[in-house]
Amino acid sequence: MPAPKVTVGVLLDRLRGSLQLEEMEPGSGLDRIVGNPEVSSPGLVLAGYVKRFSAERLQVLGETEITYLQSLTPPDRKKILELFFSFPIPAVFVTKGQRLPVGLKEIASAAGVPLIRTKLKTAEFYRRIKPVLEMEFAPTVSLHGSLTDVFGVGLFFTGKSGIGKSECVLDLVERGHRLVADDLVITSKRGNDVLIGRGHELQRHYMEIRGVGLIDIPAIFGIRAVRQQKRIEVVVQLEEWDQHAVVERLGLDVETTTILGVELPKITVFLNPGKNITVIAEVIALNHLLRYSGINAAETFNERLVGRMKTAAASNIKAYLQEDHE
Repeated sequence: MPAPKVTVGVLLDRLRGSLQLEEMEPGSGLDRIVGNPEVSSPGLVLAGYVKRFSAERLQVLGETEITYLQSLTPPDRKKILELFFSFPIPAVFVTKGQRLPVGLKEIASAAGVPLIRTKLKTAEFYRRIKPVLEMEFAPTVSLHGSLTDVFGVGLFFTGKSGIGKSECVLDLVERGHRLVADDLVITSKRGNDVLIGRGHELQRHYMEIRGVGLIDIPAIFGIRAVRQQKRIEVVVQLEEWDQHAVVERLGLDVETTTILGVELPKITVFLNPGKNITVIAEVIALNHLLRYSGINAAETFNERLVGRMKTAAASNIKAYLQEDHE
């Protein structure tokens, strides 16, 4: 899935407070597209070398860059700045609340590039803005299902509409576990193998129970019954009971599914009258924690069984040889 694109205005709305941002020309260039999650300093571009300039990135002018620009003569500074702003730069940030070199504001305004100042030091500015950009540009997909936190494990329940996903999650919440999202789970990829799920901002922490309608989980069960987001670690597929279905009995062959290129373990649970799906969900979470810590019940049992079979086979051979008097 291609990385989404955001505007400078969207970033400003999100970062204005945390990054102490001040627009030099309020409202100018806020519709410019930020098409890259990276932030960098222009470096050698200010010296005239532009062959490897990544102009699609947000640009940062730190103390080194500002000091260099101020050291230039007015004609040279104007020439360099006009070259710099001739590229399709999304926005330029000036750190440490530094005084702007003569001509910087005017040339940026003429090019339609937002010029934004922050009181933060350069290193701190980078540290704060990078996680936000990574989140904004993370590959994202909307999944139909319910996400809950069970013993610290993110279980994503999926299955056809009306099979009982919400009812199962509601029972888990009543038992002290936490709801993340119901019906629609917005899932984003972080790094190479981490999937973070959250609910839509409008329906977050509401659940639809057929025959009852919408219910407000934190209002009924308290704020501790919900959380804003959670890593998805196990997919639980709910299926109607099928006596002809091939069901894994030991768990040696772990089924997997792929979401946004990330492979996740998948457990298929067949529903029939009397089955306590809530307890099964808790066991799935606990078993995942055991596997994560290096304990695999299926493999341990299989090794024990194979060992017993080898011992029995050796005993049979020994008994046969002892009783063979020919």
